[in-house]
Parts: sequence; C-alpha cells; structure tokens
Amino acid sequence: MKIFSDEIISKINAEIEIHCVDGDLSSDKALYMVNFIRPLFEELRVFTHQYKFKDDNEEISFFKETKPCIMSKLIYFSDIYTLEFRKPSGSKEVIKEYYQQRLMGITDFCTKHLDFYQYYRSKSTHLDKHYFLRGHENYKLCHSCGMFDKDPMFSTCCDHRVAKMLAYDMLQIYLQQRLQELERQEVIESSRASLPDNPFRWTGTKIAAIELGYAIYAAGILNNGNADIKEIMTYLEASFRIDLGDYYRTYLTIRERKKDRTSFLNSLIEKLLRKMEDDDKL
Repeated sequence: MKIFSDEIISKINAEIEIHCVDGDLSSDKALYMVNFIRPLFEELRVFTHQYKFKDDNEEISFFKETKPCIMSKLIYFSDIYTLEFRKPSGSKEVIKEYYQQRLMGITDFCTKHLDFYQYYRSKSTHLDKHYFLRGHENYKLCHSCGMFDKDPMFSTCCDHRVAKMLAYDMLQIYLQQRLQELERQEVIESSRASLPDNPFRWTGTKIAAIELGYAIYAAGILNNGNADIKEIMTYLEASFRIDLGDYYRTYLTIRERKKDRTSFLNSLIEKLLRKMEDDDKL
C-alpha cells in the first residue's frame, strides 16, 4: 500500500511543481489539477478495495495520514476553482471582502471541530480505532461526519475531516497571499502616483527584474544598505509598471538553478563588455 500511495503522491507533487510553481493559481489551473488528481484518487479507491491491511496500525496510518494527504489536495484545488470562478468583479475592496469572508468560513469550521482539531494536532492516538478504522465508527464521536453515504471500504469516521483540515490549511495560506497581493497592489499604485510620469516600461522578463532587484538589495547600494527588499521591489514595480508577483518564491527558483544562477546579471556584463569592445574599435 505504501509504495502504491507514495507513487500517487509523487505524481501529484510533480504536477503541482510544473503547473503551480509561481503560486499563481487561476481557476483554469485549479481545474486542471482537479482533473489530474481525480483519476489517481479513483485508482487509490480501487486498490484499497482489493488490498488487505497487515494490521490495524497500517490501516489507521492509511486513513489518518495517507488518504487525507491525497484527498486534501483534491479538496484544495476544487475549492480554489470554485473560489476564483465565483470571485466578484469589482474594486479591490470588494474582492478583499470576498476573500476575508472565505477566511471566516475556515475559522468557523475550525471552531466547530475544535475538539477534533486538538486531538489531531496533538498527535493523540487513543481514539484512532474509532476515527480511522473501517467498521469501528462510534456515532457519539462521529455524529457530524456524514458517514452514512460514504464508501464503507474506502472511508472511516474522520479521514475526510482530516483531509478537509489539511486542505483548509493550504487554502488559508492561499487566501492570505491573495489579500497580501491586493494590499501590495495598493501600495504600488500609491507609490506610482507619487512618482513623476516617465516613458520607461520594463520589457524584459519578470524573473530578470527580480534578479536585478535582489542584486541591488544584496549590494546594499540604496540608502546606505537600509532599503529592504520589499521597498526595492515596490519601487521597481511602480517605476517600470511591472507586476513582480511573489518575488520571494521566484527568488527561491533562481537559487535552485543548477548553473548560471545569475543569468540576467551575467548577460548584462557580457553585453556591456561587448559594447566597450565595439566602441574601442571606433
């Protein structure tokens, strides 16, 4: 079971790396991931029907950890798709309120299931046989699990609840990032309004601008090194009318390059040297 489920998790994570690497999750990308994960989840269902767990501990581990890990990603991308598809058109304030209401919904879910949250987060095990073994459901403990309409061979009292908790952890981060992005846009617009109008627009790549921004920050050449990376990136965005998005995440991608980690800066050096050599020939 572990080998089979680990392969599924590996496939999902690889696809996430390809399609969601920049943190920009449109409804189309979310729907793509839903359609990618669903057949894999169905494969897991069929395999579980045919598999005989070695003992209770293996079964508990599967329904407490493995299945929720996979199912949480399906729930997460499904929620993202619905969230973005239903997002209202309007001002930034309208959109911020929309995201904040969804955050409140997550808080309400956590509050409603606080006892179980505390049980799971504290890594308690004394109720695991009721929560995560098939055929051992205790209705007094699981009255709100909706267990009557579940596949009895692929469900326990609380595996879906764990999956939802894990999905909501990810969704909460997503919503907070969206709210931070809206606030960042407001700061950029305010900064842009205070700058004199100029004809210059950044026409290079976003990753090149981020590489330049981090180089300026690392060199400490603005305000005697007292300008932080957020201020530098905000100025670049406002001055050159470019949206750098989650620049820290992009910076991590730059750091992970196997070779030529500073490809844009190296290209600037090469082009400047070539310009000097050409001018020397005049």
